[in-house]
Amino acid sequence: MPTQTSRRSSGRRPYSGAACTGSSFNRNRRQGGSSRSGGGRFADRRGRSGARSGGRASGGRKQPSFDPSQFINKNPVEVAEVTFAPTHSFSDFGFHPRIAQAVAEQGIASPSPIQDQVIPLITEGKDIIGLAETGTGKTAAFLLPLIQKTLTQKGQQTLILCPTRELALQVKAEFVKFAGNFKLWATCLVGGTNINPQIRSLKRHQHFIIGTPGRVLDLIDRGNLKTNQINNIVLDEADRMLDMGFIHDMRKILSHVTDERQTLFFSATMTKEAEALVNDFMIDPVTISVKKKDVTNSIKQDVVPFEHAHKFDTLLALLAKDELKRVIIFGAMKHSVEKLAKELCTHGVKAESIHGNKSHGQRQNALRTFKSGNARVLVATDVAARGIHVDNVSHVINYDLPNTFEDYVHRIGRTGRGNLRGQALTFVPKH
Repeated sequence: MPTQTSRRSSGRRPYSGAACTGSSFNRNRRQGGSSRSGGGRFADRRGRSGARSGGRASGGRKQPSFDPSQFINKNPVEVAEVTFAPTHSFSDFGFHPRIAQAVAEQGIASPSPIQDQVIPLITEGKDIIGLAETGTGKTAAFLLPLIQKTLTQKGQQTLILCPTRELALQVKAEFVKFAGNFKLWATCLVGGTNINPQIRSLKRHQHFIIGTPGRVLDLIDRGNLKTNQINNIVLDEADRMLDMGFIHDMRKILSHVTDERQTLFFSATMTKEAEALVNDFMIDPVTISVKKKDVTNSIKQDVVPFEHAHKFDTLLALLAKDELKRVIIFGAMKHSVEKLAKELCTHGVKAESIHGNKSHGQRQNALRTFKSGNARVLVATDVAARGIHVDNVSHVINYDLPNTFEDYVHRIGRTGRGNLRGQALTFVPKH
């Protein structure tokens, strides 16, 4: 594997907005974010949430308003599926034979578009901006070359930041699949769980550290996580981390890690906050975009008019239809999501719920039950559902309106994944 080239900055250039192979940016690394003080990090998250929803009225949640026509697309654009012809095979990447064997055992015959373009660049030591939706194979795109790098270059340690504990655990599971044949160690540092086992895990050298920004920063501040050996950083689903208010945590974590690092940034979108992060903390990154479709054009969408007194009955009538096979229902508040799931179970619809008041173990159990098909419905809040990837979701139901249209796009993207079609239904009150 080629040795990483000398990393130097040559002045920053604003992000051009281009999303094509070969575009690059210059920047000087500088420390970002202010010092952390009593609870500011959590106040920032709550503040962002309030700003995005337009604030709260004294009586409770402020109801967002949308033109109902935004939720109607009964004749979605049929996107012609173009057969992708990779320019590489996995044998071209020079992976250790046991990595290649692990890939084959996962049934992966040839690289996906993001893997085909990104793996050689990561191997060269480049900083990467990967613009890709979920379900495109991006986790393997960064794990495989970083595992190879760890095997062939001494002193490698990788930090992978994820927006949610569910996604962090999924990345850890993928790592085990690909690196299980090697003596490589990985730990998961996420909130909502006992911190003591995580502290103990950091007493031994961990080749891969996978975690959420809040818990990772806590362990850095406590002195349990030493950053002087971290020389690879992955920001996975960076737009979601920024959207959830992790900007100051991310900046502070990046400022702790040596400039002599390789930084990989994966995101579905490129916001202004993301551009600033790129300009401040990455060196001449190469941008690879494999965004294939506008999700709002490829999913059948419609509204469900309801009267407030009969909203739940309207939902039950919908769920009585056979075509609603695996359904995610989005609610606005933690307590209302829990109540709705219980009411559905009472009426013979097996449902699980995921929200911020549930413990880590409870959320994992709910997700497992839904994925296995033992529950037909998963009721979730927006934040709790981020990073959840479930195959074959036939319908998404917006029981409560999302705060923003971006949230709507994220919600309905839980269905119609890959080459499959899906349907999104949004409850809109009758006037």
